[in-house]
Amino acid sequence: MIEVHQLTKKYASHEAVRGISFHVARGEIVGFLGPNGAGKTSTLRMLTGYLPPTSGTAKIAGYDIFRESIEARRKIGYMPENVPLYEDMRVREYLKFRAQLKGLKGSEARRRVGDVIETCGLVNVRRKMIKTLSKGYRQRVGLADALVHDPELLILDEPTNGLDPNQIRQIRELIRRLAETHTVLISTHILSEVEMICNRVIIIDGGKIKAADTPANLIHQMRAAGRIQVEIQADAEVAGGALNRLPQVKKVACEELPDDWKRFTVWVESGTDSREKIHQLSAQYGWPMRSLFRHIPTLEDVFVELTRRD
Repeated sequence: MIEVHQLTKKYASHEAVRGISFHVARGEIVGFLGPNGAGKTSTLRMLTGYLPPTSGTAKIAGYDIFRESIEARRKIGYMPENVPLYEDMRVREYLKFRAQLKGLKGSEARRRVGDVIETCGLVNVRRKMIKTLSKGYRQRVGLADALVHDPELLILDEPTNGLDPNQIRQIRELIRRLAETHTVLISTHILSEVEMICNRVIIIDGGKIKAADTPANLIHQMRAAGRIQVEIQADAEVAGGALNRLPQVKKVACEELPDDWKRFTVWVESGTDSREKIHQLSAQYGWPMRSLFRHIPTLEDVFVELTRRD
């Protein structure tokens, strides 16, 4: 569905996107991740025809986004990070207007507007002015706009931006349903959402692709140290020194808790587990212990490992 080869974008002397290549197959839900300024939005704007590239090629459903721009854009439903809406229009009126701009006419336009109003949960607000809607409903209107011409590909840039937890859950479930019949490329900072809904993840940083794989494979391959937390009653200096001397321990941090309890975070070499040694050490020194657990790596850990500056 998407084929990108050596795509580059320069702004004067700044190279925002630096010769990236990737693909998205039909039916995939792919998370496109990166820190602020990594080149995500520039890439999405090039794919959707909003920005010309400096060099490189990209195709949408087999159509070159430069030489066959109109055909490529007909295959795309794009929801930008800040959805531009005409606030003095009613929801149904706005979606009908957008459908006509996208080439739909008559009964076809009415049918598609009705379909996306139902799909995006806008039935109860279809006659309301857009300026009276909550942030969550405005995001739904933006998504309905992206869907109204029934595109094969949805490109969503921060679709849950500014929403509360309940609204995020609703939008997530909506995207999950849409992914049953559409290819989806989604850019977001909420990595737990990506783990739940995406088949594959592409991580970009400094304008370059740093990783592209399934969330499970990226977590499995992570190079970062393992992390263990233990809560004990002990002298911070003595316990910290003893923990630091254990084999495979890289670093120890201590946090003071009420009633003389200490929470130690122990970083160990990747692929190792020192919980048994920590338990034995606690028994040896007679330190009361109330918790000991190993942190299970997440996609957030992978993201930080690949994009941190230290």
